[in-house]
Amino acid sequence: MGLRTGPDRATLGIVGVICAVAGFFVLGIILGPVAVLCGWLAMGRSWTGSRPVPALVALVLGAIDTLLAIIWLAGLAAPGNGLL
Repeated sequence: MGLRTGPDRATLGIVGVICAVAGFFVLGIILGPVAVLCGWLAMGRSWTGSRPVPALVALVLGAIDTLLAIIWLAGLAAPGNGLL
């Protein structure tokens, strides 16, 4: 199995950033982890070496997006919120 190089990593990073930004508006619980995964794969599954900016942005925004979605879901499940 070959290593991901050049445009393939760049594409994963850009797709991750798009998923992370879209996740702030819709389906954050799905798009956030997708952005984290794309960012991690675009970084070459390693914290060492040079990190492409889109990959790092996708990873960080995806993590924030996922965390916000989990907090939002936990708030919906809280007793006394008027939904049940």
